[in-house]
Amino acid sequence: MYNHILIPTDGSKLSESAAVAGVKLAKTLSAKVTGFYAPPPATPIEYKGLLPSYIDPKEHAKAIEKATRKYLEVIDRAAKAAGARCATGSATSDYPADAIVAAAKRYGCDLIFIASHGRRGFRTSSLGTQTQKVLAQTKVPVLMFR
Repeated sequence: MYNHILIPTDGSKLSESAAVAGVKLAKTLSAKVTGFYAPPPATPIEYKGLLPSYIDPKEHAKAIEKATRKYLEVIDRAAKAAGARCATGSATSDYPADAIVAAAKRYGCDLIFIASHGRRGFRTSSLGTQTQKVLAQTKVPVLMFR
């Protein structure tokens, strides 16, 4: 049915739960998993709360790399625990949904297993902005995890 599942993450708790569930599905289907994260580019401005603060872009880049490793490690660990084949990838982007759609195409994935919302999830909606954009843009089937 599905041979290669893309599991995007943003590091949120729901995204972590989706990753574990996506890996279980992959194991059941004997499919390969590709974990994916689309971090923002490093900038000299960082927002903590409402106010911007200056951060050295090199330090910001290091923080982004650390977060990328941390978020993808969740998927990699889940795959190892389940005995599923797994690779990971990332692409810096201001537009995570675009990066997810491009990654599915680039890696040859035939299913995107995505959380319904992430860090900026709506309390009044079960569908996050990035998930909506992925659904609208991709031709690859999408399975949304709630």
